[in-house]
Amino acid sequence: MSDVADASLAYEGVKRIEWADRSMPVLRQIRDRFEDELPLSGLRIAACMHVTTETAGLIRTLQAGGASVALAASNPLSTQDDVAAALVHEYGAQVFARAGIDREGYYRHIHQALETGPDLVLDDGCDLVNTLHTERVDLIDTVRGGCEQTTTGVIRLHQMAREGALRFPMVAVNDTDTKHMFDNRYGTGQSTLDGIVRATNTLLAGKTIVIAGFGYCGRGLAERARGLGARVVVTEIDPVKALDAALQGYTVLPMIEAAGVGDVFITVTGNRDVITAEHFSLMKDGGILANSGHFDVEIDVRALAELAVAVHPGVRPQADEYVLADGRRLVLLAEGRLVNLAAAEGHPAAVMDMSFADQALTCAWLAEAASTLAPAVHEVPTPIDTEVARLKLASMSISIDALTPDQEDYLHSWRLGTT
Repeated sequence: MSDVADASLAYEGVKRIEWADRSMPVLRQIRDRFEDELPLSGLRIAACMHVTTETAGLIRTLQAGGASVALAASNPLSTQDDVAAALVHEYGAQVFARAGIDREGYYRHIHQALETGPDLVLDDGCDLVNTLHTERVDLIDTVRGGCEQTTTGVIRLHQMAREGALRFPMVAVNDTDTKHMFDNRYGTGQSTLDGIVRATNTLLAGKTIVIAGFGYCGRGLAERARGLGARVVVTEIDPVKALDAALQGYTVLPMIEAAGVGDVFITVTGNRDVITAEHFSLMKDGGILANSGHFDVEIDVRALAELAVAVHPGVRPQADEYVLADGRRLVLLAEGRLVNLAAAEGHPAAVMDMSFADQALTCAWLAEAASTLAPAVHEVPTPIDTEVARLKLASMSISIDALTPDQEDYLHSWRLGTT
């Protein structure tokens, strides 16, 4: 039994799902292959993911492979109610997701998805896997393995594995090149700025944008912000990443110094308390705060609320204004949650095409290989990553060179050198 907001929205959801599908040629090819091969025949899959048009493409592909799918939302603010309705009433999936649901409802939906008794799990932030290991251990023995598609989730999984707590194999889909390089860099880079502009209608040219974290997400953001005419400041804890940012021409500062010069602040670290009360006290009037890290802990929203003498919620959609004692106003976007999904539509479908192709092919691989894998965090097999890139290039009508036999010999022989 599903739990969605409004069944009457299904028709609108189908239209939007089909629109996104046009930009997902790799996933379409895999769906066609799955219909013939049925690599997931008879399997039950529980997923905790953003309920969006692009995710619908993945769910349909898993179903084409023979799986039954139960989907819970990984973020209440990103759920698209029309997509949830379409997945249930037009495509036959079980969905437990409503836009804007509270924390209690969020975890109730995860429990409902898990009650289907999954063979495989797909996670986006590790909340589903965490719930399995803490509250639904009665279901663990039936789970063969799963996939995690976020940096934050992979970090949590590695912590579980180090402590010996992880009970089944999990594959770090996030760490494939076709996921983290393109999804994080090109997807997050574009969609985050899209969300900020939609929420604020601010001109980014001439602004100073402070980006906390210079991983793939931070690099993509910095590139696009600079391309829009912004001055970019990077904050980092990793000396190598900080050096990389500096050599790319960005200003690198500690957050305590960046706080006083920034106009827009974006966190993409995967950690907590990146922007705190000491930083709020130094910010300019009108400073904009946005997060594109997975959880709403990177900006200390509770401390901001305690500092404020007044809060004006919804000054614009997904924008809340906090007035401090000295009259300065700070604008928090999307309640500190993922701004690119709450205030915009997340990554473009053309980017998610690769991420979800990785997920689909990894699920098919797990269906066969899970019994041979230890309870640990595993990498996606390189041939899957290569195949996704090959299919994407083909869909773009791009050809590349191939090694000649002599080149292959040269690369694989230590005896050949300068001639």
